[in-house]
Formats: sequence, structure tokens, C-alpha cells
Amino acid sequence: MDLTSLAVFVAVAEHGGFSAAAQRLHLTQPAVSKRIAQLEAELDVRLLDRLGRQVVPTEAGQLLLGRARRLLTEASDTRRALAALGDGVAGSLRIATSHHIGLHHLPPLLKRYAQQFPQVELDIAFVDSEQAYARVLDGAAELAVTTLAAHTAAPLLAQPLWEDPLCFMVASDHPLAARKRVSLHDLAAHPAVLPDPGTFTHKLIAGLFAQHGLELQVRLRTNYLETIRMLVGVGMAWSALPASLLDAQVVALPVSGAHLQRQLGWVRHGGRTLSRAADAFAGLLQASAGKA
Repeated sequence: MDLTSLAVFVAVAEHGGFSAAAQRLHLTQPAVSKRIAQLEAELDVRLLDRLGRQVVPTEAGQLLLGRARRLLTEASDTRRALAALGDGVAGSLRIATSHHIGLHHLPPLLKRYAQQFPQVELDIAFVDSEQAYARVLDGAAELAVTTLAAHTAAPLLAQPLWEDPLCFMVASDHPLAARKRVSLHDLAAHPAVLPDPGTFTHKLIAGLFAQHGLELQVRLRTNYLETIRMLVGVGMAWSALPASLLDAQVVALPVSGAHLQRQLGWVRHGGRTLSRAADAFAGLLQASAGKA
């Protein structure tokens, strides 16, 4: 059902005849008749009864009439909304991000964005990195600002922004805290608290230990890095966390032969045209690359 055929049908139903509808739409009567015949053939139902010179909708025609009017009104409103965009940035923007990035990297960007584009309504979902990828893939979010996967498969596109080095941390009274040098073998002998196995961060840490033939003793799992840092601080276990989470409650261990680093960035769907609101946000993200 194309909009032109629906407009012809509504005109015929409202004006009670093909001639009047043709005059209203600046079409020939044969063109109007052809449109109605095509629409009835497509829907496989009779829409109009010809009662002499008068044309009236059938039961099916009455059902279609209300819906057709709504569709045409919606289409007209959409055209006006698109025309009203002009050069401005407005509307809504749905993004997905992790709690850690939302707390430690995005605040100044969000403040700048809100100041520059006050007409945009932000809808931010705080989810795990893997869920952020999924939201962009299924269209629930236009952009994700997240920990990047080791390999981002099409149709998703990833753009790196910031390096996020991880360091091994323990509480100040942990048995390894006073060591001047710590090995991965030493860490493997003590329990750890880590994100869930399916997360990019867990895979990064577990992969390092697997390369050295070592198994992790995971005592507890949680995906909130700030919670992990708290558990490390009270002596529950060791962990590998962003260096930005170092504070007086934890000690960074000098682990030899271990270099862990996450890549943070933004993800979009390669088959989706970004809205102006999303394109403006992406511009701010790119301008911040390497600065966080």
C-alpha cells in the first residue's frame, strides 16, 4: 500500500465519486480508477461500492479509511518534522555505556554536549560492554561508549578513543602488598575478584594467565568495577583494575612480565545513518580521543 494509492482512496471515499476525487487530486478519472483497482487487487478485497454515480465504502473500506487517514496524517507530520530540522540539532539520542566509563570519562563530554545542544533529549543506558554492543546491533541505541572487544565484527564499527591501562591491586595488608616484585604465579596462588567470564575485561585477564599456563582462583564476581575495588580494599582478594581507581585503600603490585590494557571507544552500526544528534555527539567523542 503506497501513500499515493491511500490518498486516492481517501479522496474518493470523502468526495463520494471518482470525478470529484480526480479534480481534488489533479488527476484524470482513469488514473484514479486504476489506483483504486490496484489497491483492491493488492488487498484482495472490495473497498468501494458503485451505486450509480455515488461511491460508498464497503465494510472493508470503512475499516481502511480510518487507518489510511492516520497514515497520511503521520506521513505529513513526518515531512514537516524533517523539513523543520534545518541545520539545528534536536530530537532524542539513545546511547549505551558502562558504569565505569559513565562515571570517569563521560561527565565533561555530557556537560559540553548539553550546553551546545540543549534541544536534544539524552537517553543513557548503563549496561555491561557486551550488552552495549548488543543494543547498538539491535537498534536500541545509536551509539555505545564502552570497552572495545578484541575484534568488532561487521556490521558494527568500533572507533578507539582512550587507552585504559589496568594494574594489579591488593589491600595494603594483603600478603603480596609488601613484595618488591610479584609474578603471575604468585597471584595465581591467591584468590581474585573479577568481572563475569563473558566480559571483555575478564577475558583479557584470564587470557594473560592462560598464556602462562596458570589458572585463576576466582573468589567472587561482579561487573561493577567500583564494587570490585571496594572488595579489594577490604582484603577480599586481588584484582586487575583501571589505574584511575587507585586510592589510599589499595596498593598497586609490581607484577613483572604483565601488561594489561583495555581499549575504550565508541561503537556504531555500519548500516545505520546517524541522526544529527548522534553525529554531534560522535564529534565530541572524537575531539576527546587520547585526552581521557
